[in-house]
Amino acid sequence: MAQTRKPSRHKGKTRIRMTGRLLAVLVWAILLAPDGVQAAIYTFVDQHGTVHFTNVPNDPRYRPGVIRPQFRGGRAARAGDPRLYEEHIQRAASRYEMDPLLIKAVIKAESNFDCLAVSAKGAKGLMQLMPDTAADLNVWNPFDPQENIFGGTNYLRQMMARFGGDLRLALAAYNAGPGRVEAAQGIPLIPETQQYVTKVIQHYRQMTAAASPSTRWLGAAN
Repeated sequence: MAQTRKPSRHKGKTRIRMTGRLLAVLVWAILLAPDGVQAAIYTFVDQHGTVHFTNVPNDPRYRPGVIRPQFRGGRAARAGDPRLYEEHIQRAASRYEMDPLLIKAVIKAESNFDCLAVSAKGAKGLMQLMPDTAADLNVWNPFDPQENIFGGTNYLRQMMARFGGDLRLALAAYNAGPGRVEAAQGIPLIPETQQYVTKVIQHYRQMTAAASPSTRWLGAAN
């Protein structure tokens, strides 16, 4: 998950409680609906990292979103379809001069292409942006696939530049924060971070091997 050095902020508690009730109603409506039905809502994340949901968008920051039911104790929620985000990935790769397969590998490891994924630590969306990181990257709705992918790719590019193009260090910084990588002068001895780097590299190699030669990025991991 992408992190920055800033501490988390916790504001807007009343707003969370109010929207939480709306969210619960919407989720139950989906669960009682026929299979495959999805409820359209509107959502945005404010400057404090508070997530707002509504079915009546009265603020220009609201963007269309979708709530999908998450099944616990039964069948797991299905992974997202990578094809839905292909255009965003290709455009972000072009803007930030990054390999689109690397972006896909990070998304695969971070959220398995679930645009509504939220980690236990509060990272959100496809590339699992922490609230402060998202704000620094001008990503106001991390559940919006385009915003999330462009923000996450931008941040990954920053980490690549900061660590001299070393992919493993850049991925470690994306997960644990650049300060920890610099303090450790390498990949920190954090099991989650070490496993994360290995996982992304593995996905990246598999995707590169499966890609046609004409679409392979010259800087693919070796």
